[in-house]
Amino acid sequence: MRAPAPPAPIRWFLASFLWNRPVRCAVLQNRLKRGLQATFTGLAINMVLGAAKLVAGILGHSHALVADAVESLGDVFSSLVVWRGLIVAAEPADEDHPYGHGKAEPIAAAIISVFLLLAAAWIALQAIREGSLPHPAPASFTLAVLLIVIAVKEGLFRYVRRVSEAAGSAAMQADAWHHRSDALTSLAATVGISIALIGGKGYEFADDLAAIVAATIITWNAWLLLRRALNELMDHSPNREVIERIRQVAALVVGVHRIEKCLVRKMGFYYYVDMHVEVDPSMTVERSHEIAHEVKNKVRSRIPAVQDVLVHIEPTKKTKNEPAA
Repeated sequence: MRAPAPPAPIRWFLASFLWNRPVRCAVLQNRLKRGLQATFTGLAINMVLGAAKLVAGILGHSHALVADAVESLGDVFSSLVVWRGLIVAAEPADEDHPYGHGKAEPIAAAIISVFLLLAAAWIALQAIREGSLPHPAPASFTLAVLLIVIAVKEGLFRYVRRVSEAAGSAAMQADAWHHRSDALTSLAATVGISIALIGGKGYEFADDLAAIVAATIITWNAWLLLRRALNELMDHSPNREVIERIRQVAALVVGVHRIEKCLVRKMGFYYYVDMHVEVDPSMTVERSHEIAHEVKNKVRSRIPAVQDVLVHIEPTKKTKNEPAA
């Protein structure tokens, strides 16, 4: 299903701040637009859901629902962080940042992950504190609110995750799981409130226990997201499929005998490649230089996500049975 377009003021704002800026490939430009559209869609929904859950939680005496509302309002902050991360990461290289600004994207993902960890800690502490005090059972109407929230947030998670996978964005992936964590906290709150309502007097603690379970789930997801963001900041190698695809394309160039090394690192939406290519040792420097440029151009044209390829020419190593040149 095609994603809804953001309101006209938001479209103008995005266009003026990013969409008119140079992006090397039309495919990546489209991915960037879809990413920002998904981010602002999530931001608008989170503001509405967060306010609704907060009001329902206070009026319905549900600590789990209030904690869930705080998590939703935290999603608003995360969406703003993702927005800034995407904008900065899309900035072209300059004199101070010759490799571009792509690291802003995993930095944004790390900030969101840390915020998730803090939110989980706050939810758990509040649940423990409130659970030790006598309080009335939550109102039944809070269940209806939570069921609507679960459906909306799970749908938002699937939409943002699909866009994040197409864009290859760690920050958007973190934002997607922020939506999923909100759905999980709402589900835990639903179970806790249901137990409290069915059990009656003496089962009010189930609401607080549900908040603690939700905090545990949020903590686990936040750690997974933080680890991925830190790996990208430390130039962790991408998956083997990307590397093998680059090696295969480079090997198609006439004159390339073998790809000795292929080192790839991710910078925001782009990949940067360092490659050692073996060629005939008897050829001229000029011809080997031409082959290096052909390798770079072919890889960049076949794989638009590759921003740059640094090619180091090596003489082909002779085997024991191979006669001397």
